[in-house]
Order: sequence, then C-alpha cells, then structure tokens
Amino acid sequence: MKLNKKALVLGGSLLFAMGSSSVFATTILKLSHNQTRTHPVHKAMMYMAQAAQNYSHGDLVIRIYPDAQLGTQRESLELLQNGAIAMAKSNASELEAFAPAYGVFNLPYIFKDRAHYYRVMQGSVGEGILKSSEAQGFIGLTYYDAGARSFYAKKAIRTPADLMGLKVRVQPSQSAIAMVKALGGNPTPLAYGELYTALQQGVVDAAENNITALTLNRHGEVAKFSSLDEHTMVPDVLVISTKVWNSLSADNQSALKKACDESMLKMKKLWAETEKVERLKAEKMGVTFITVDKAPFVKAVQPMIKKLTENNPKLAKIVEEINRLR
Repeated sequence: MKLNKKALVLGGSLLFAMGSSSVFATTILKLSHNQTRTHPVHKAMMYMAQAAQNYSHGDLVIRIYPDAQLGTQRESLELLQNGAIAMAKSNASELEAFAPAYGVFNLPYIFKDRAHYYRVMQGSVGEGILKSSEAQGFIGLTYYDAGARSFYAKKAIRTPADLMGLKVRVQPSQSAIAMVKALGGNPTPLAYGELYTALQQGVVDAAENNITALTLNRHGEVAKFSSLDEHTMVPDVLVISTKVWNSLSADNQSALKKACDESMLKMKKLWAETEKVERLKAEKMGVTFITVDKAPFVKAVQPMIKKLTENNPKLAKIVEEINRLR
C-alpha cells in the first residue's frame, strides 16, 4: 500500500512531540532518504539507528523512510527546515545551494585518491563543512561514501571532445554545471527520479554518477557506456534539523554523533563491497566500462576551478587546506 507523504510527516512530528514528553523520554526522529532498502546507504543508516538507540540507552529511536516516501532530497530538506522531520540524507552537490562550503566536493579532481578523500571528511576540514549550514536550519552529522562519479551515456565517452554538445543531466549545483560546461557538454539539471525516463526518451544524452546508478536505478538499461573518468567524489551527507539537535541533551548529542561516525566507516566497507558486485551486474546488463586517460579531463577543468576559487576566497581557503592533506 502506498504511504501518504503528508500523513507520514504529520504523524512523525506528533510522535516526536509525544516521545519527548513521555515518561521514558523517548525521542523519535524521522529520517528521510531517496534510495532503496537494498542500497548500502540504507544499510548504513540502519546500523546508525541501532547504534544511536544503544548508546542513548533507548532514548533515541530513529525511524527511517527510504524510497523518497517523504519526497525528493530537496523536498526532504525543506521539510527538515520547517521542522516537519528531524533528519534527512542529501549530498554535497545539493547542499552547496544552502552552504557554499559543500561546493568543494563538487570541484573535479580535488582529491588525489580515496585515502585523501577520507582524510578530508574525517578531519577538521570535513567537520567544519558539516557545521557550515547551521544558520540554514540544519547541520551535518556525517558523510556517506558515494564512490567516484563518472559519465555514462548512450555512446562511448573517451575524451572531453566526446561530450561536445551532449545534454548531460547534472544535480542542481553551480559547480557541477560549470564542470560540464568546461568539458564541452550542455548541463541539464534534472531530478534524479526523472533520469531513467529522460535517458530513455532522449531528453538527456548522458548523466554522471557512481556505478550503482547503472544497476540499482537501472540506468544501465538505457545507457550502455560508462566512462571511468572519476571526475568527482561527492559524498552523501546525513543532516539533522538545528532545532532538533539543540533540543537533545548533551549525552544524546554525543550518542548520536558517535553512532553516525561509526556508520560512516560501516558505509565505507559496504560501498567497497557493493561497487564490485554492481559492476559485475552492470556488465551482465550489457554495459561497457571504458578506462579513460584522465589527463585531458583534468586539464579542461583547470580554468573553471581557478575561476571559482578566485571569486570565492572562502572556497579557495578550503581547497588549500585539502591540498595540505594530500
């Protein structure tokens, strides 16, 4: 039976209020995300929810609503800002519109490798970015690995020249739009849930995402070429309403943060395992993976990175801090 989004939101809000004033002081937090129950991010969140309940001695109960039951990522953030839900999963690309510091994750080839990526997320730079949206009504709790993003399309993309004139679906991020333009493509912002049909009907010619998009979201049925240019590593981000966070006791804040940090490492392992499995599935679907020379891609985006950092001193400072961690 399809769940009514409005009823779920209102019901969750009432549960939070009732739970907060109950004899047992149980706080029920609703968490919305747009992936399936089989996706590793959902499994990491389930791990986090159980850990948070354990560490808070039962005070924190997190109810997770997958499959965009409560709306798209953008809608979930709006509900969170309005206080209708407590937590949501977004990603750094979408969060850039709320807090510019997240835009650093959208800069192509900013990370040397996966180890560098984790040093940034787990260190003071990453924590500073998570806190940067506090004035916007929410703060980040942790990052979830979403792999490296590469282009996939109906034709092979081996060099930036192959992107020339292609309509490429991007997330609503100024950095992502600028990157595709720098590579010669025509960036087309589009909701993720509309992408399969858009590729199928030719509304867009290509997209960029990690390998699981080809299988878990079946994009490999309509886009048979995946070019492993690995231009960005854009993490998913688990966020919580500032108002809800501030309403928690110091002990429960510590319990929740500890659970979230542990779930990040759980996700790291889950992602590595999942990526291997999903690549094999994609190949069985008929997807051809293309190993590309990244040098021309790196060269093509340098003017775009220079322009963005010159016009944004705060972003430039974060880039410097990231480079020091190489």
